[in-house]
Amino acid sequence: MSEVKISAEPRTEFGKGGARRTRRAGKVPAVLYGHGEKPKHIALPSREFAAAIRKGGANQLFAIDITDGTQVLALPKAIQRDPIRDTFEHVDLILVRRGEKVTVEVPVQLTGEAARDTLIVHDHDTLSVTADATKVPDHLEASIEGLEAGTQVAAGDVVLPAGVELAVDADLTVASVTAAPTAEQLEATLPEVEVATDEAEAEVGEVTEGSEGADAAPAAEGDETTEARTEA
Repeated sequence: MSEVKISAEPRTEFGKGGARRTRRAGKVPAVLYGHGEKPKHIALPSREFAAAIRKGGANQLFAIDITDGTQVLALPKAIQRDPIRDTFEHVDLILVRRGEKVTVEVPVQLTGEAARDTLIVHDHDTLSVTADATKVPDHLEASIEGLEAGTQVAAGDVVLPAGVELAVDADLTVASVTAAPTAEQLEATLPEVEVATDEAEAEVGEVTEGSEGADAAPAAEGDETTEARTEA
């Protein structure tokens, strides 16, 4: 994965208020740390950062040029997003050096098609691997082509680029192939669903009738009280 050059500026405002003002200015609050150095708070341009992540993924390598003259290489360690606005709230970046080995989580993509009448369960959609900081793959691939029900794809079956090593047990299950339910099996579950629905409707009906009865009682008492007052 090629590195993306991005500019940044030191951040002097902290806390929720400072972070909000940074985001309103079109920047992403971030912190740089690693190699025993004191954490450094910076602000990254939102558009450039978002474009780099969309293209290179969560393991995109950044060559950061800070306005105070500092130049560093860094990998995203943790990215916080706003799920509603789909914007970046905060980023933790870890400092790396060329030639340095790092351990990261890389997405796993399943390729091919399993045998007919099967279902695929993706047990682990990422794998932990060790790679050169400047050569972290954006994804890994595992083939499910022609696999029959009852078979599994293990971490050891995943294709690894040169220089990339697994950081997990090779027997870890990445995907499982199971038999798809037959039409008869699906139909067999329908009566159970219908019975459960009927019971739920019956319970709702009982609660509604009980509620109407409870509402009626106070009204009757109120009528008697009014009549008593009239007679008095």
